[in-house]
Amino acid sequence: MRLSVIATSFLLVAALLPDPNARGAELVSCEKIWDQAPHNAFTSLVRFQDKWFCAFREGSKHVSPDGVIRILVSQDGKTWESAAKIQYDAADLRDPNLSVSPEGQLVLISAAAWHNPPETAGVKETHQTFVWTSPDGMQWTDATPVGDPNYWIWKLTWFGTDAWGMGYGTSLGASAPLRLYCGNNGLNLKKVTEIQPVQTGVRMTESALEFNPDGTLYCLQRQDAQECQGLLGTSRPPYTEWTWKPLGMKIGGPALTRLRDGRLVGVVRLYDPTRTVVGEVSLETGKFSPWLTLPSGGDCSYAGVVEWDGVLWISYYSSHEGKTSIYLAKVTITPPEKAPSGR
Repeated sequence: MRLSVIATSFLLVAALLPDPNARGAELVSCEKIWDQAPHNAFTSLVRFQDKWFCAFREGSKHVSPDGVIRILVSQDGKTWESAAKIQYDAADLRDPNLSVSPEGQLVLISAAAWHNPPETAGVKETHQTFVWTSPDGMQWTDATPVGDPNYWIWKLTWFGTDAWGMGYGTSLGASAPLRLYCGNNGLNLKKVTEIQPVQTGVRMTESALEFNPDGTLYCLQRQDAQECQGLLGTSRPPYTEWTWKPLGMKIGGPALTRLRDGRLVGVVRLYDPTRTVVGEVSLETGKFSPWLTLPSGGDCSYAGVVEWDGVLWISYYSSHEGKTSIYLAKVTITPPEKAPSGR
C-alpha cells in the first residue's frame, strides 16, 4: 500500500512540474472544472454566443452502461454550471463533441452503444451515431440518427455550409474501412467515400479533421495496434483519394486545430507514461512534435481545443489527482520562426 501511495504521489508531482522538453508552448493556467460523477471523461469545447460550452461523458467507469452527456456553460471560463444533461435509457452515450453550424446552432454528436443491440439481416447493430441541435445550449432537440449503424462518427468539422465527419466501423474489426461523411446541416450526413486500413490487420478508429482555406482536408488518425503509429491523412476535393504519413508515435483521443498562422496543432494521448500532450503536426513530414505536457496521467486526454485571443483553451480529462475529472488549460503558443529573407 505504501509503495502505491508513493508511486501515485510521484506521478502527480511529475505531471505538475514544467516539461523539460517543452517548446513552442507555455502553460498559463490549468484548473479542474468538474468532478461530480464517479467518472468524468471525453471532452469537447466551443465558444458560442459569447460563452464557453464544454461537453463530456459522465458514468460510473471508463466503459459502463450508464454513460450520459453533461454540458457545462461559463461566461468567463472560471465559473462553470450545468447547462444540460442528455441521456438515452437504451444506450451508453459516448464521446460527445460540440460544434457550431453556419446557421448559428450548437450541434452535438455522440455515439450510442446499445444495451441490447438490435439485429438486422443477421448483423447486430451495436452502435448508432446521433446528433442534437440547440439554439442556446440549454434546450436541445431529440436525438437524430446519422450515418450508418455500426459506424461511429467521432467529430463534426465545418467547411463552408457543410459538416464533415470520419466514422469508424464498430463491428468488423481491423478489416473495417473508415467512412467519410458530409452533410449541409449535420443532420443528413451521407457517405462520401470509404478508406481502407493503411496497414493490413490494423484498425483505424478515432479521427479529427481540419481544413485549410483552400479546401485541403487533414485527418489526425488513431491506429489501435499496440506498436502502431498514428497517421496524418491529406486529401483534396472530392476527398476520395488520401495520402497517409506516420506521426512517429502512437496516439489516442486525437484533437486537431488549425491556428490562425496556418500551423496544425494536435492534442493527443501519448504513452509510456500515459499523458496529454500539445504539439505541432508537420504538414510536410506528417510528424508530431510534442510541445507541452499538460498536468495529466493515467486515464486521460480526449481534448477540446479553441484558439481565442491568442491563447489555446483546452478542455481534457485526467486521473492524475486520483479521480477522472474535467480540466481546462490555457496555453500560449510561440509564434513561428521567421522565414529567411532569401537575400
